[in-house]
Amino acid sequence: MKRTLFITMIAALLLAACGAKAAAPTPAEFFRVDDGMALQEAPLPSMPMATSVAYAPDKAAGGGNANSVQRMVVKNADLAIVVKNPEASMTAIAQLAQTMGGFVVSSNLYQSYKSDGTPVPEASVTIRVSADKLDEALAAIKKDAVEVRSENVSGQDVTSEYVDLASQLKNLEAAEKQLMEIMSKAEKTEDVLNVFNQLTSIRGQIESIKGQMKYYEESAALSAVSVRLIAEETVQPIEVGGWKLQGWTRDAVQNLLHFLQGFTHFLIVFVVNIIPALLVIALVFGLPLWLIVRAVRKSRKRKTAQAPREEK
Repeated sequence: MKRTLFITMIAALLLAACGAKAAAPTPAEFFRVDDGMALQEAPLPSMPMATSVAYAPDKAAGGGNANSVQRMVVKNADLAIVVKNPEASMTAIAQLAQTMGGFVVSSNLYQSYKSDGTPVPEASVTIRVSADKLDEALAAIKKDAVEVRSENVSGQDVTSEYVDLASQLKNLEAAEKQLMEIMSKAEKTEDVLNVFNQLTSIRGQIESIKGQMKYYEESAALSAVSVRLIAEETVQPIEVGGWKLQGWTRDAVQNLLHFLQGFTHFLIVFVVNIIPALLVIALVFGLPLWLIVRAVRKSRKRKTAQAPREEK
């Protein structure tokens, strides 16, 4: 009985270790395009996908023909826009996210400075909206912008990773089921403990894989939009003798002014703080040291002057 139980346990563990390459089912077992069904044992929530295209899994994993599945694409966007009122625009973007069924991930309001040192507000906000409403959200955000400084929309296809995780999950759940059957038939305490330890390990792997799959599902369902809100005042042209500097010329002049401002600040700090501190250090440590050196030199001169007299 013990030998049979041991062999059955080994077979169950080997089944779990096979992974996606040993007995990975075809993607059709995970996705059914015709009726939108997901995994049989644990139905997954529906999520926005990209256009359905042919997906050919690795032959070692499936061993069958290519099947048509819907791609799972994670789409995110980054914007840098110039607005009249960064704080008001940040609030409007947050309301836009709620209107579209999304939410605010983070928001930050801070101060920037013009070339003359005048503080101006700036802000940044990150929201999540439904992936199928990403273009609509971007259009609404850019609608009230004075200028769009930069825009970047990225997409990452995670279909292969998701299918591989689903394959591993199916194998682990099959191994878990077999170990449960073994435990129900085990008679010795030692056998029960061994099976329990294996079950604990497999269930930990199952939970980890489910967490990764959930992350992919949520990332594909909700797109992240990060927006930097620049105050219009900071990009106003600089006037020099009636000549307005714009574009890279304005940026170069602003950088020069910032450098001069920082250098002037350093000189003030050096003169007001560092020089007095150095003088104090010199008086405290340098003066006694100078007096000691002077006394030693005088002592040597006296000894040198007394030496000829003693010889006479």
